[in-house]
Amino acid sequence: MSSFRERQSAIKKLKNLNFTSKIDVYNFRDRLDKIFSTVFLPNHVELSEKQYGKVKCDVLIPEIYSTNRILIYIHGGSFVGGSRKSTRAFAAALANATASRTVVPEFRLAPAHPFPAPLEDIQSVFQAVYTELSLSLSVSDSSESEKQPEILIAADTSGAVFAMALAFTLKSIFKKVVRQIILFSPWLDLSEDSDKFSIKKNSDDVFTADSIRLCSEHLTFQENWKKPLISPLKASRELLLDLPPVFIQMGEKELFYDDAVVFQSMLKNVGCECVLDVWKGMMPMFQLADEFLSESHLAVEKIGKMITNQDHSNESVYDIGLVLEKSSFAADEESQVQNPAGF
Repeated sequence: MSSFRERQSAIKKLKNLNFTSKIDVYNFRDRLDKIFSTVFLPNHVELSEKQYGKVKCDVLIPEIYSTNRILIYIHGGSFVGGSRKSTRAFAAALANATASRTVVPEFRLAPAHPFPAPLEDIQSVFQAVYTELSLSLSVSDSSESEKQPEILIAADTSGAVFAMALAFTLKSIFKKVVRQIILFSPWLDLSEDSDKFSIKKNSDDVFTADSIRLCSEHLTFQENWKKPLISPLKASRELLLDLPPVFIQMGEKELFYDDAVVFQSMLKNVGCECVLDVWKGMMPMFQLADEFLSESHLAVEKIGKMITNQDHSNESVYDIGLVLEKSSFAADEESQVQNPAGF
């Protein structure tokens, strides 16, 4: 386990993920690129650039990978920041651990490109990846052609909003090929009635309620905050049905921890598999501080084992299982955001 000093060093680094009114958007983006980028990718992962659906993407290829599987990584950055550059090192580590070719889209960012622009870019990338993967398997030799296309959707913090919005808007033919949705420290409820915005103090070492609200204001109008494509926790029962399995990994001191507990219960109540993997003593996106925290490596390794079937157990580090037996659903259909891209 990491020492107190190591955790403090990790928190100091990760606090740079927090966007506030004291910093300009462009300076925030530059700061993320400077702090979280790397010259050399880990594990001999190869990097190239490709355009999927008119969106520039990183393509990360580990030395060993499954030919029928691609991971799409949707970066966080408080809706206004984050990039392929700042995400590259972590996405490469995840690509290696899961033995998956990985695509990281450079989707449009708020405030210049508010919602639904980022979601439209991600939907476009998904369709292009699906088409390419399906075609490559259909023209391969007999052993490969028998394999089914398999897509993983992974996202962190604010990127989880777009990951779940993508899942909610997928047609059945696409939804069936998504093997797993993996969310790191997900933002799940941005609605104005959320308790997190009325509590003066919270235990989160990185994000504050004020910063989350500021980011929401940059993304879209207030009337959209309570809609499911912005706040997944507001999804109706119908939207949650037939979702792919969801795996949530986060620290126990996060601002969105209670939302994750409720979201797990909501998914389980409709028969959707959801594992909440909570790491004691950890802060949001502790996985990005691997130079300080041994837990970072173990967390990525655990996900790799889950995907590559080395570990068939779905037990979480801190099993909170069925903490809630009942949960509320946004039943009013008029509150549901319409699919902005007709996906």
